[in-house]
Amino acid sequence: MKSSLAIGIVVSVLVGLVIGLGCYTFLYAKGYAYLTNNPAACTNCHVMQAEYDAWVKSSHRTATCNDCHTPHNLVGKYAVKLNNGFWHSLYFTTGRYPDTIEITKFDHKVAEDACRRCHQNITAAIDGNVAHGRAEGLECTRCHHSVGHSEAAAAASCPVLAWSHHDRQP
Repeated sequence: MKSSLAIGIVVSVLVGLVIGLGCYTFLYAKGYAYLTNNPAACTNCHVMQAEYDAWVKSSHRTATCNDCHTPHNLVGKYAVKLNNGFWHSLYFTTGRYPDTIEITKFDHKVAEDACRRCHQNITAAIDGNVAHGRAEGLECTRCHHSVGHSEAAAAASCPVLAWSHHDRQP
């Protein structure tokens, strides 16, 4: 009986420590900012400053980060935010992140879908246009990789897609 009580106390203390540390980290790192649509939240991470500065000057400055980088439904938006937030937190906490930010295959697909959603009249015309070789399936970012940011920001980050553990394997 005493050993089960001792185990219960130890488990309770450990769970309390994990929850307390998680809450402290969430508040200290301003994790709550990622629940909003405020693009400035992305600059909590120093590697995003160049992208943010370029976005402010871009033709897409009226679109928020979420407009381009999360799905346009409530569940999808917060699922992507949760997934990316977890991996970003892990990489920055452990110091295992590249100096130049690289988009993952999954996040590239989310951004491509957002381009096609907002610009559906243009992309529909291009997809069926003979001059573009019936370009259906051609990705917008093949030619427009710096849209929303800048040539300098796009050049700083590798246009080749990075693989990450949170990408689904084909």
